[in-house]
Amino acid sequence: MEKLWGGRFQGKSEAWIDEFGASISFDKNLAKQDIAGSLAHVKMLGKCGILNSEDTQEIIRGLNIVAEKLNKGELQFTLANEDVHLNIEKMLHEEIGPVAGKLHTARSRNDQVATDMHLYLKETVQNVIEKIHHFREVLVSKAEEHVETIMPGYTHLQHAQPISFGHHLMAYYNMLSRDQQRFEESVKRIDISPLGCAALAGTTFPIDREYTAELLGFSSIYDNSLDGVSDRDFILEFLSDSSILMMHLSRFCEEIILWCSHEFQFIELTDTFSTGSSIMPQKKNPDMAELIRGKSGRVYGNLFGLLTVLKGLPLAYNKDLQEDKEGMFDTAHTILTSLDIIAGMINTMNVNKEIMTKSTQKDFSNATELADYLANKGIPFREAHEIVGKLVLACTQKGIYLQDISISDYQAISPLIEQDIYDTLSSHTAVVRRH
Repeated sequence: MEKLWGGRFQGKSEAWIDEFGASISFDKNLAKQDIAGSLAHVKMLGKCGILNSEDTQEIIRGLNIVAEKLNKGELQFTLANEDVHLNIEKMLHEEIGPVAGKLHTARSRNDQVATDMHLYLKETVQNVIEKIHHFREVLVSKAEEHVETIMPGYTHLQHAQPISFGHHLMAYYNMLSRDQQRFEESVKRIDISPLGCAALAGTTFPIDREYTAELLGFSSIYDNSLDGVSDRDFILEFLSDSSILMMHLSRFCEEIILWCSHEFQFIELTDTFSTGSSIMPQKKNPDMAELIRGKSGRVYGNLFGLLTVLKGLPLAYNKDLQEDKEGMFDTAHTILTSLDIIAGMINTMNVNKEIMTKSTQKDFSNATELADYLANKGIPFREAHEIVGKLVLACTQKGIYLQDISISDYQAISPLIEQDIYDTLSSHTAVVRRH
């Protein structure tokens, strides 16, 4: 097949080389955006008198036909046309004939693909923001149910102090709030139009870049044409924000996995978010949580992959930039699906309140309460800390807990200790006093 850019070439490339250089297998995901960009471009060409009214209307008619076929799933993309831009231009040619060739006036695939990706990420990030917001609502709802549910708080994965399970869940709400803010703030760096930068140096045609930006819903345009076609910071920022988001989801999933274990038994996931074993009939595995935890790695990889691609590129466009898309698409799909999965998982999980609370009654997570109690009686905190530490050691040797020590033994340590010590050592009291 004759290449649309083949005028300067005499020889023909081989199929396996064409396949290596083609991007249609993944950039066809930008077809909707590519058609939208082309419609804005041709309308601008007509408005500026670069194309006559008849040609403008014919190209618009043809693009609308192609768009309708895309919506119906009727378009057939081919490797021979190498990328989404040339595929759609070829389809347009099939609909309206040679006049389709006028569409590319005052435009390059360089500013065309950059425009497509800005449009794609603008829509995708809004979708991400909505899903994060929904997950935050799920967390608030579940936290409200469990304000009075007591669980051990951990440091170093060791029992530290009793806390409310609702309070624990709201820690993730705050993480997700920062994630949402990051994505919201990134929009202003996505919402910029590179259309009209052409290959790198702009164009000699009297185009109106502000008009195409307005038609496409962009709030501004790139000031520098070289930057416009070579900038991928907005994709890097999306990948970075996504990596932080996945890190937060992964941390939460790690706790979910622990809480589901026989050793914890704090929660049980519904069957929808669990799987079994092909050999062990008793197994109920938190596979969805494990997958989210694992998929954080691929999102990190997409970020580092693009950083590596960009680190040595001279201005302006280079074919290396073709490597910016697959990771972007993969990350978008991964985070959007992960947000749906984890929101459903948390919304439907069963919380074993009694087991959670019981785990704070046979431990030493109330040791700080005793130290604070002694400090409030006038004993210097460092001295109180040492006293309680020795008591904990003695208890572990005897197989008892702080609340099992008799009042006479406590008063032997200090006559200032009174019967209210046992209420102070209650995990419920410890949580209430801190809220």
